Amino acid sequence: MGNLGSGQFFLSLLYFAMFFIWIWMMVVVFGDIFRSDDLSGWGKALWTIFIIVLPYLGVFAYLIARGRGMGERAQQMAHAQDAAARAYIQQAVDTKGGGGASAAEEIGRLATLRDQGVINEAEFQQGKAKVLG
Repeated sequence: MGNLGSGQFFLSLLYFAMFFIWIWMMVVVFGDIFRSDDLSGWGKALWTIFIIVLPYLGVFAYLIARGRGMGERAQQMAHAQDAAARAYIQQAVDTKGGGGASAAEEIGRLATLRDQGVINEAEFQQGKAKVLG
């Protein structure tokens, strides 16, 4: 082992931090590619191949081309998860408390979840039938 001076140590720490940041950026970009609803399957495949073949250029091109949408998609997903959690908590409170919501309130809650993309149309219809039936 050679003598590792403080300058070399801090340079090694910097390299490690930059490598960790690079890996994190790759994970975030791949996650955004596969979660993106506005990209077709072919678009996802092409972006993935581009990033695998030319990683630095691919990630930077993706961030330039679709960077603004990444934040918007992350925010929409967070809102959808929050709404689903709130609906689950409200349902748990309603069933344990004994005081059920009216059919109109329950259908309104289901419609809100459908509009936010948390549930699809079939799940909405199934829940509506359950409330009314």
